[in-house]
Amino acid sequence: MPTSQDMTTDPDTGLLDALQHQVAVFARRAEQTRLGGVGQVRNSMDRAAYLLLNRLDQEGPMGVKALAAGMGIDSSTVTRQVAPLVDTGLVKRTSHPEDGRAVVLQLSPRGQARLDEVRSSRRELMAQVTDGWTEEERDAFCTLLTRFNSALSARQGAAGVEAGAEAAPTGAEVPPTS
Repeated sequence: MPTSQDMTTDPDTGLLDALQHQVAVFARRAEQTRLGGVGQVRNSMDRAAYLLLNRLDQEGPMGVKALAAGMGIDSSTVTRQVAPLVDTGLVKRTSHPEDGRAVVLQLSPRGQARLDEVRSSRRELMAQVTDGWTEEERDAFCTLLTRFNSALSARQGAAGVEAGAEAAPTGAEVPPTS
């Protein structure tokens, strides 16, 4: 079986080195700024909270397991990350409409207003950072970044399934990770 080094030709090596370096620089800069936006909203919502609120806004009320599966993270992580959002009134816990025993998480009106404020601030940051880019350049960058993130997600999902398959007893179903 060819190694990853065998699959990379010499001309690609320089480009792939540059790509991995730029991804590392991007990750550092994104973490430093949290891509938090501009003005008073800058850095005012951490990444986990933003992603959880955004998913609840896009997909509606759901249980912890569904939220975790959709985000490709563990239920205990979601539970831990949602707790301060519930405490601050950004997320509500409500009864499942079909099964009153089950609990679903729902974006509260306060959470919706806060998310809208953060989105607006981050949108302004994106406008400033890409000032001077054409619409086509912004579109191409978004398309490629989305494709890159999807490939990373698929790779993580495949790695989780492989690890789960190795650990699962024969015939056991391995839960999806993404």
